[in-house]
This record gives sequence, C-alpha cells and structure tokens, in this order.
Amino acid sequence: MTAHLRNHSETYSNASKADPVTGPAVADDKDQLAREARRVLRRLCETGAVLALAPDMDKAVVLRSFKDGPPTRTAVVSRDVAQAFALKDWISCARMGRVASYTITSAGRAALKQYLAEDMERKRSAKGRPDSTRALGDPQLGWAYGSDGRGAGQSRPTMAESPLAMLARRRDKEGRSFLSPELAQAGERFREDFELAQIGMSAPQHWDRFMTSGDRAALAADDDLPEGPKAARTRMLSALDDLGPGLSDIIMRCCCFLEGLETAEKRMGWSARSGKVVLRIALQRLHRHYLEAHGHVSPMIG
Repeated sequence: MTAHLRNHSETYSNASKADPVTGPAVADDKDQLAREARRVLRRLCETGAVLALAPDMDKAVVLRSFKDGPPTRTAVVSRDVAQAFALKDWISCARMGRVASYTITSAGRAALKQYLAEDMERKRSAKGRPDSTRALGDPQLGWAYGSDGRGAGQSRPTMAESPLAMLARRRDKEGRSFLSPELAQAGERFREDFELAQIGMSAPQHWDRFMTSGDRAALAADDDLPEGPKAARTRMLSALDDLGPGLSDIIMRCCCFLEGLETAEKRMGWSARSGKVVLRIALQRLHRHYLEAHGHVSPMIG
C-alpha cells in the first residue's frame, strides 16, 4: 500500500490550484463543507478506503484497496478541505510518513449520516411538487441514498457500499473476480466525474431527457460552473455519448445513483440477472473509452 500511495503522491503533486481557499475559510463555509462531506466522507466509509496526503500535494486523494490489483482512486479533495475535516475530527491519521493516510472517524460517520438524513427530509418535503417525481436526486432513483437492493423501490440514508464495489468482490467457483480491477477502476472514475461535475442538483428534471444528447449538450454549456466541475462534466458526457443508450443507463444507475442490480433491472424492464452482464459490458466499453480518450483511466484531477 505504501508504495502505491507514494506513486499517487508523485502523480498528484503537480495538481492545479484551481479556486484555492484556506482551511479555516472552508471550515467556516458551511455549504461548501457540507457538499464536500457528502461526497468525500461517503467514499471514506467504504471498506479499505483511506485519504492520502503528502506535504508536496495540493490535493488529497481517497484510495480504496481491493483484493487484487493496486488501490483505486475514488475521490480527489483539496488540501484545505482535508484540513477542515481534520479540524472537525471527521478524519484521523492512521499512518504517518512521506504519504500520510487518514481514515474516517466515528464523528465523521455521524456527520455524514446527519447530512444524508437532512437530504432525505428535504426530498420528502418536496415530494408532493408536480416537477419533483422524476428529478435527479429524488429518492426514487436512489441518488445519494442508495436503493434497498431488493427491487422494492424504497430508499434510505445509507453509507453502504456501492453495487460496483460489491460486484468487484464477487468470485466465481474458480475464485476469479466477476469484475477485474481495471473495470472497477473505470466505474469509480466515472462516478468521481459525476460527483465532481455537480450534476446531481443541477441536471434537467427528467432522467429520460437527460439521457438524450441534445439536452446533455445544454448541460455541458453551463457557464456558471468552475473549471474543475465543468471539465469533469465534459468528460462524463463524452463517456455517455460513447456508451450510447442502455449501457449508459446501467452505468448511471449502478455507478452514480447506486441502484442495486435487481432494482435497475426492474425499472429498465430487463430479465432477472441480466443486469450484471450488461453492466460488465458497459464497464468494458467505458474502460476502452478512457484508454482511447486519455491513454489510461485516471489521467487527471477534477
């Protein structure tokens, strides 16, 4: 793990300093802190996840270890935000050295749980609005909460692992992984771009409209976004265009909205147990897209 963390630190030590803010300023900015907490603390709740930071790094990275292969990057966060997390005792140092690693604390888990509960309460309050029934971010889609995984269409605040992570751990009778580390990494890269792109709260109101290239083009042209989220949005929409219908749906549902495979199959009208096969095909296509577009899966920080 230490060697892999060192490699990541060398990769990210020259990251851009877009929109720099001081640690105390982040701690005082409740909206920014809450937004970053929802994104980063949730990734730190996943099994084998650590936040890695070195003195020469402008950004910290969340890395997740899998049984096979090197750690996979699942999130990027500014040093100032990481410092604010530490000041609030949401993360604690688990290992010192050239690259320090931090893990989430019980206080961090409690803070995340409170943020997710607040989100769900807001969604419940808005549920009666005519334009809210199919909105991205609505609990019906499971975004930011996760579905129950049993196809019942119910949602709850959750810090459980994503469907992708659970599939990455699954083995066949010969002990082979259902998803290779490369495919899991491609899915995590796509989810990272989705989170960095800030699409959840600002996408068009209807999922079907969002999945058509015309409406996605308007979304990509949002001039109010900072450069980092805008670049992540462009990368994400490019990948969706390459995937096409069907494959892009399953990637969004399982990697971003965190729907269980049974739930996704029922909502898309697919036969039972077909979802994992289609998801693997979609991840293969996504992995190829990143190789063709960037040369490798994780070439940049958002």
